[in-house]
Amino acid sequence: MVLRSKHTPRSPSYLLPCVLALSLFSLTGLLLYKVDDVISRTGTVVGHNLEPTPWHVFPHKPFDEETRQQRAYKILQCSYLTCRYAAADSGEARRKFPGGGGECPDFFGAIRRDLEPWMESRITEGHVAGAQRLAAFRVVIVDGKMFVDWYYACVQSRAMFTLWGLLQLMKRYPGKVPDVDMMFDCMDKPTVNRIEYQGMPVPLFRYCTTKEHFDIPFPDWSFWGWSEINIRPWNEEFPDIKRGSQRISWRNRVPRAYWKGNPDVSSPIRVELLSCNHSRKWGAQIMRQDWDEAARDGFKESRLADQCHHRYKIYAEGYAWSVSLKYILACDSVALLIAPQYEDFFSRGLVPEHNFWPVDPLKLCPSIKYAVEWGNQHLEEAEAIGRRGQEFMESLTIDRIYEYMFHLIYEYSKLQDFKPTPPPTSLEVCEESLLCFADEKQRAFLRRSTASPAPTPPCNLKPPP
Repeated sequence: MVLRSKHTPRSPSYLLPCVLALSLFSLTGLLLYKVDDVISRTGTVVGHNLEPTPWHVFPHKPFDEETRQQRAYKILQCSYLTCRYAAADSGEARRKFPGGGGECPDFFGAIRRDLEPWMESRITEGHVAGAQRLAAFRVVIVDGKMFVDWYYACVQSRAMFTLWGLLQLMKRYPGKVPDVDMMFDCMDKPTVNRIEYQGMPVPLFRYCTTKEHFDIPFPDWSFWGWSEINIRPWNEEFPDIKRGSQRISWRNRVPRAYWKGNPDVSSPIRVELLSCNHSRKWGAQIMRQDWDEAARDGFKESRLADQCHHRYKIYAEGYAWSVSLKYILACDSVALLIAPQYEDFFSRGLVPEHNFWPVDPLKLCPSIKYAVEWGNQHLEEAEAIGRRGQEFMESLTIDRIYEYMFHLIYEYSKLQDFKPTPPPTSLEVCEESLLCFADEKQRAFLRRSTASPAPTPPCNLKPPP
């Protein structure tokens, strides 16, 4: 008699599903780990996974309003998926223009002076690589697409609005912007010193330069808006400032010099300027700007169009160059410029005593007093200086700014002796990806500065003398 066990072995049919489930679970875990690893190493336009620039330190950007999962999803969606499904411009036919674009303003000649250090050596891959340690990000445009390699975070939304300007340039001149490889820094002070880098000048784009630096000035982010302090895109802000300047005739304005700003930015000249705050003694009204208080008040007292009540307005550089220059000139008050050390792309077109009045920093208060007294005794001449300053800024339309950007990039690209190729660590950036990362206010500002294809070609850059 054969005894049978009450317990039969488990059927092998259960084994396969268990193995498959375990494999799937392991594969999912591995995939999630890999995705999380990629996300943790992905830099973004708003500063995810990026340190502040070490040459101009600022507080780390907080992302406390997002959970870890929300942040990961946003980085994945905006950095890796959005541009794939965006309408691509690269396939658009090159735009043909019906006629010429006229002659560029004289200050466009500074483009060739800025690029002169590379006229003989040309721009090699070594030059570009040498600029990386001074750059916050790298922009490579190939076949109408833009790729960005991130190194450091930029303060506030500078990177976002700068890249938006480049994307609008490509939209303004579809099929015309050449392939190019550019290193950018988004902070204030130039860093490519002519003495230190005379043997090997490296090309680095930023918002200003000096005569002692090789840095290449590029239009600053605020032309497309500065959402943090409620400054609108230039094509909205300038007309509003001009209308504000017309509310009070020049001769009925307060006959004193006016400055309002933040002196606590490591600026000796701004600190010294505080001592000139005496209407009778120096003819000046100097006011501190508390940006934290202004933000709490919704910037109601900081509206630029409401600051054209004085005959004279003072421009004093801060930590370095300041975006305020264009808004001061736009008022048609006589702009009193305290010996600017830094130059932005358009300030090379300003002429002393024609569209601004120079102030001696070595005799600061007496020099301001002299300018005010001279202007009040020569009303017609002073009013004309203020008017010409405003006219200069009125000629600097957003279309003109795109023309400057186009010629700067075009002339720069002609000096490159290599074919630009996106670095393997770079990611494509398109309008949709920037809007994906933008908060509600930033998104509104960006959309208000959207460009459309130009009806005429860029102005004609004058040949070198």
